Parts: sequence; structure tokens; C-alpha cells
Amino acid sequence: MTTKVLDFERPLAELEDKIRELKTLTVGSPLMVTEIERLEEKASQLKQQRLASLTPWEQVQLAKHPDRPYTLDYIDQLTTEFVELRGDRAYRDDPAIVGGLARFDGRPVVVLGHQKGRNTKENVHRNFGMARPEGYRKSQRLMKLAEQFRLPLITFIDTAGAYPGIGAEERGQAEAIAASLEVMATLRVPTISLVIGEGGSGGALAIGVTDRILMLEHSVYSVISPRGCASILWRDSEAEQEAAAQLRMTAHDLLNLGICDEVVPEAIGGAHSGLEQTAGCVAEALRTHLEQLDALDPKALVAQRYEKYRRIGHLERA
Repeated sequence: MTTKVLDFERPLAELEDKIRELKTLTVGSPLMVTEIERLEEKASQLKQQRLASLTPWEQVQLAKHPDRPYTLDYIDQLTTEFVELRGDRAYRDDPAIVGGLARFDGRPVVVLGHQKGRNTKENVHRNFGMARPEGYRKSQRLMKLAEQFRLPLITFIDTAGAYPGIGAEERGQAEAIAASLEVMATLRVPTISLVIGEGGSGGALAIGVTDRILMLEHSVYSVISPRGCASILWRDSEAEQEAAAQLRMTAHDLLNLGICDEVVPEAIGGAHSGLEQTAGCVAEALRTHLEQLDALDPKALVAQRYEKYRRIGHLERA
């Protein structure tokens, strides 16, 4: 059961409520069983049709759904023997980013990603997944650890952006993000990032300069939030639906633009409707890309990564 129903999910939620109600009333009547099966088939078709026609704004809402799986959920599903490593060895630990050593398919890897909370208390502790400088310095520490022990690096992106508070700025937020970009650009090990929810601004990019960029089907990735874009361009934060369309921030948009390398399917209804099914698709994609990257020597990895980001973005003259 989800804790929140989005507007475009409401007709489907009402149908599913009706199915559950019928299941509690049925006493094995063949007619009732047949009716339930018919409604379940209708619900499945409605879900597929609705999700195939989402607007960019609806995609943004789905990417930020409060029941959507977070980094630790995927680490639990995809890896074994996870050992979390905390602290940046300079100031303190930042719970908005989690990471450590684990095994994926039996091989040791380093994993890290943004982590949000499930309730108010957790979100305050995790700062809603918005990392401070110490979070990005912890990330750099883990990235260097991966290179030192020649381990693949897998990152999970899910943040509205880096935390813009006074304390974060005083401790060098911009420098911490820039240093993370520099470290990732030169890592001599295979690196893969996966956008699992919202990928916002430099806070997302700081752990996303990887050999492969994967995106879940209903995730978004952008230089700025729709609301922030609308406030700057039109001086009207309520124009965020138009901004979402103009930003081209959906997974399929970014695949077409050559930024995303693969769109990973989610469970029908979104990742929050089926974590195990979604994680299975993620595992398959990770295996494929790790196998390709394993075939490259460290020098070729860095060179290919350089060329990848040089190709992103171009200007067209009218």
C-alpha cells in the first residue's frame, strides 16, 4: 500500500480499492472470481496505458513519489555484505549520502548514493537527500578507495540538489562539488551511475560523471528544478509544468539527447509498485555495462569517459 496517491494515479487507485473490496467479500463464487480477474486485467491495462502517456510534469511527480525506493533499498536488493563507511575524515559524516563496500554478483564493488528519509524525522536526519560539503568529500574518499583497490564504482542519484544553506557555503560547497567532478573524471576503474528518482543540478552531477549513465524509466535529470527554472525564466514559480516540458528532463528525452546510455524499465506502476522487479532490471543492466567496461584497460576507460562528456551538448545556428 502506498502512502500517497498522485492525481493521475487516482482512477487506478479507486479501481484497485474496488478489487480489494471484492476479494474480501467473495466466498469462492465462480462469477465473483471471474469478475475479479476481469477487473485485475483492466487495472493492468489501464496502468500500462496511463504510464505510457505521462506528461513531463507527471514524470517529475512520479520521480519524487514519497514511496519510491531509495539508495539503501537498492543496495539491499542488489548487493550482499554491504559495509557502510562514514565520515569525510575532515569534518563529520553526512547522512544525506551513504556508501561503502559491498558485493554485486559476488564481486567486490564500491557503492554510494543520495539517501532521503521515509518520514519527517528521517528526512531531517538525511536533510531530504540534499548533501552538504562533507557528503561530497565522503564520496571522494569512497571514489579514491575504489581506485586504490581497483573496484568498480556504482552510484545512485536521487536529490533535488546540493544543500544551499549558509553553513554548507561556509564549508566550501562549490569546491567540494568541483573536486568530486575532478576525481570522477580521472578514476581508472569502471564507473556507472543510476538515476533512481530526481537528479537535480550539481548535487546530482557530483556523483554522476561516470562511464555509463543509466536512468530508471520514470526518473528525471536536469540542471535545475522546474520551479527554479520557472522562477528565473518567467518570474513565475507556478509555471513549473511548462518548465518541466521545456527542460527535456525525462529519461527518454535524455536518451534521445545522448546523455543517458540506457533507460532501465520499472515495475508496472512505477518502482514503488515493485521494488524486486525493478531491482532485477537494474541488476541486468549493471551486469551488461560492467562486462563492457571490464574489457577496457584503465587508460582506455579515462579516454573514453573524456570523449563521452565532450560529445554532450552542441550549438545549432538558425
